[in-house]
Amino acid sequence: MYKDIDFDRIDLTQAPPAEETARQYYYIGKIRNHIRELSEELSRPLTASVKTFGCQMNARDSEKLTGILEAAGYQIIESEEADVVIYNTCTVRDNANQRVYGRLGVLNGFKKKNPHMLIALCGCMMQEPSVIEKIKKSYSFVDLIFGTHNIFKFAELLYTRLESGDMVVDIWKDTDQIVEDLPVERKYSFKSGINIMFGCNNFCSYCIVPYVRGRERSREPEEILNEIRALAEDGVVEIMLLGQNVNSYGKNLEHPISFAQLLREVEKIPGIRRIRFMTSHPKDLSEELIQVMKESTKICRHLHLPLQSGSTRILKAMNRRYTKEQYLELALRIRKEIPDIAITTDIIVGFPGETPEDVDETIDVVRQVEFDNAFTFIYSKRTGTPAAAMENQVPEEIVKEGFDRLLSVVQETARKRAEVWGGQRAEVLVEEVNEHDASLMTGRMSNNMLVHFPGDASLIGKLVTVDLEECRGFYYMGHKI
Repeated sequence: MYKDIDFDRIDLTQAPPAEETARQYYYIGKIRNHIRELSEELSRPLTASVKTFGCQMNARDSEKLTGILEAAGYQIIESEEADVVIYNTCTVRDNANQRVYGRLGVLNGFKKKNPHMLIALCGCMMQEPSVIEKIKKSYSFVDLIFGTHNIFKFAELLYTRLESGDMVVDIWKDTDQIVEDLPVERKYSFKSGINIMFGCNNFCSYCIVPYVRGRERSREPEEILNEIRALAEDGVVEIMLLGQNVNSYGKNLEHPISFAQLLREVEKIPGIRRIRFMTSHPKDLSEELIQVMKESTKICRHLHLPLQSGSTRILKAMNRRYTKEQYLELALRIRKEIPDIAITTDIIVGFPGETPEDVDETIDVVRQVEFDNAFTFIYSKRTGTPAAAMENQVPEEIVKEGFDRLLSVVQETARKRAEVWGGQRAEVLVEEVNEHDASLMTGRMSNNMLVHFPGDASLIGKLVTVDLEECRGFYYMGHKI
């Protein structure tokens, strides 16, 4: 494990090792020497800041980037007026790209005041050739660009930039490499995300992810389990297994294993008290997984099961590969087998060709399933996806009318689901001091509902029992027992 590595004892007079993990340790050692010299010259520590745009997988990648920077000798700060700033980008929607371009203008101002500043861009947005060309042409002050497939090479790429002084661009179209045993600086000491697979094979017609994250690649189960064991020894009590579609886990391994089988093995690890996962594609969610969740004492009572649309016609155009009836049968079976489970979902309104009657079909699913929460989105045309070229793009006013109707029902059913916990006791993992009231602590129930209650920071990371006294829409106020 990287924690056993003394980076100052690496022999930097030799050529870089061929083995990828050792190679990156070598370059971390190289950067450490560079940082020491520059820090002495400037009479101050060098700083770094990593900003994350996007999903939980991006957040996990940012923890790796932060860990590498810290191991290399940088002092991690929040401010973007740092010596190294990394934007780990998302490209699911075009406005995510526009946010990055807007922030780059601000960074350029900082860089003019600090000639030692380096700006790095990585993540999904960087996998788009048009983005790379735009950055080269209009944002030539950017120092380092890399994508989703070679994030493990960050130390080597950063050292290359430090030595050459020229913009470094290293984008891979795809890869079958998985390199995980590198420094990580976790945001929370008591919980952590774990990448179990990368990429996606589903090609939903509105989604850019398969094009920027590549095809599905699963990690070997023993690698995952060893990482979780190490986290448990380090005090982690809750882990979240991450993948674009965790239900496809293990299919491409030399010795295939199902996601449900992996969960059974994770359950056996001492110290882990809670297991979460996301995201699940309805077409791949097996009866075996339902039974494993039902029987488990560690798997959280929360399932995120994206619907996207309740209209079978629209689902076909989205290439979701299930019907309204199939989704309903699955969701209601889960409700029957695990009555206390919270089911959340994603829904898109305004997909090309959608009519008010299609929105009615979606609302019907929401009423029948009674989602505990739904993340509702207005369809955003994403260049490079089949849906962007479809005819019958829906007028904005019709989309808004359908969105408002759907949102009203989502809020109504979610509030109804939340209220059933009133007067009960729940185990809550305490996460932080409440950001609005320092006398309160904030934690989560197994079903992912937030709970606020009086307490102090000594409770952070602990599982406590709380009386749920007052439901305030989507969270509870309570008292610790």
